[in-house]
Amino acid sequence: MTELVQQEVAGRANVKGLSNKSAPALLTTPQDMEDAVSGVVALGVEAAADDQVAALIVSAFSDPGLKELRARVSIPVFGIGEEVFHEAARGGRAFGIVTVTPDEKLLASFQSKADELGYGHLYRGVQVTPGDPMKLVASAEHLDAALAMAVQASIEQGDAEAVIMGGGPLSASAIRLQPKSEVPLLVAVNAAARSAIAVIE
Repeated sequence: MTELVQQEVAGRANVKGLSNKSAPALLTTPQDMEDAVSGVVALGVEAAADDQVAALIVSAFSDPGLKELRARVSIPVFGIGEEVFHEAARGGRAFGIVTVTPDEKLLASFQSKADELGYGHLYRGVQVTPGDPMKLVASAEHLDAALAMAVQASIEQGDAEAVIMGGGPLSASAIRLQPKSEVPLLVAVNAAARSAIAVIE
């Protein structure tokens, strides 16, 4: 995802990626999100101590540790989930989410986030791809096919005018699928990068 951010800011800022090695590579349950918080905060606080760092991005769709990190540092902190919700709802646009994660509590958290940000009336729900998330993300071909079906369902069943790709590992698929989609497919990390660069420039 660091490469996506670097491409988005196009030389207007330097980007450094840090991995939270205390959390699973793919966050698929509320427990995974909770387990990621301490690592996110520790990495963020350490990074913010560098005078060259002007902003931080939490690059997990559920934004683990976002509030805690904001409370600990003085520089702007952006969560990719929060920022892509702002982008999806811009102009009063109805939006849905597609994801590979079937956990019911996690899916319910998307509605909570929409409500918390004031977009509950625009949120059209989530479409989940069938199958094992780990196996899906391991195959670009299978992931693209499954996500394309989920996107179409979001448009047809939810009247979504934009679709959020719910998770960092889905970013590359969104870019590949966008030319064939009738609505914008929003990549969370790119949304956060746009917000960050707007603040620090």
